[in-house]
Amino acid sequence: MAIHHAPPVGAAPDWTIPQDWRSYTAAEHAVWDRLFARQTRMLPARVIPAFIDGLDILRMTRPGIPDFDELNPRLMKATGWQVVAVPGLVPDEVFFAHLAQRRFVAGRFIRRADQSEYLEEPDVFHDVFGHVPLLAHPAFADYMQAYGEGGLRAAKLGMIEALARLYWYTVEFGLVRDGGDLKLYGAGIVSSHGESLFALDDSSPHRIAFDLKRVMRSRYRIDDYQQSYFVIDSFEDLLRQTRDADFAPLYEQLRDCPPIAVGDLIPTDRVIHRGTQAYARFRAAGQPPLPERCP
Repeated sequence: MAIHHAPPVGAAPDWTIPQDWRSYTAAEHAVWDRLFARQTRMLPARVIPAFIDGLDILRMTRPGIPDFDELNPRLMKATGWQVVAVPGLVPDEVFFAHLAQRRFVAGRFIRRADQSEYLEEPDVFHDVFGHVPLLAHPAFADYMQAYGEGGLRAAKLGMIEALARLYWYTVEFGLVRDGGDLKLYGAGIVSSHGESLFALDDSSPHRIAFDLKRVMRSRYRIDDYQQSYFVIDSFEDLLRQTRDADFAPLYEQLRDCPPIAVGDLIPTDRVIHRGTQAYARFRAAGQPPLPERCP
C-alpha cells in the first residue's frame, strides 16, 4: 500500500489529481470497452445481483472509460459517495481518510491492450469497474466508510496489516451467499476473467464461512489466484459484524496469535468447500499460469 508519504508533483495534499478524461485516447477507451464486454458477458450468473444493479444505476454500460464528473452525481445521489482520481498507490493513512469521508480513490491510467489480467498496480478498470458498482448499495457503501474509519484507528495501534487482510478477503476477494448459491462480489475477482471462473468453479481453493478474527489472521496471495475465499452471508451482516466488534481487545488477541499460512485450514473453520489445492501445487512446481479460458 504505502510507498511514499509526500504527494508526487502535480497532486494535491490529499493525493488527488484531475482525471483529465478528455486526454484518454481512442485506444485506451477501446481497452476499457473490450474488458467491460468480456466481464459483463460472463458475470450476470456469477456476481451478486447488486453489482449488476450498480452498473445500471451509475449508467456504466455506456461505452468508454467513465468520466468521473458524470459518474459522481449519480453515485452521490445513491449513497453519498464519489470517486476521486489519484496518480497510483497511496499511503495507508490517505486511503483510509478518503474512505472515511466516502471518497473512493481510483487510478486514472488503464492497462495496455496486452495486459488482460493481473496488474501489480490497480488501474481504472479494476478500481472503477471492480469497486464502484457496489458503492451504490447502501450497506456495502456504509461498510466501506466504516472500514476507512477503522483503518485510521488501526494505524494508530500498529495493526494495519491485520486490517489489510480484512479488506483483501472481503472488498477485493470476497464471496457472498445468494439464496443457495455462492456469488462473487470482490473487485479483484469481478475485474479478472480468469479468477471470476476459478473462484466459483475450480475445486482447488477452500471456501470458508467468514469469521472476523480468522480473516484478520489469514495471509493472502498477491501474485496469483487465491487459495482460500471467505463467504459472507450478506452485506448487512458484514457491516453489522465489523461495526459491532470491539477491535481494541481483538487487536490484543491478534498480537499473540500467529498468522495462518496461505491455504491452511484450522479446526474452528466452517468449511463450505474443502479445496484440493491442486492449482497451488501446480504453480509451486514452477508451472505457468493456466491459459485464459474464453467464454
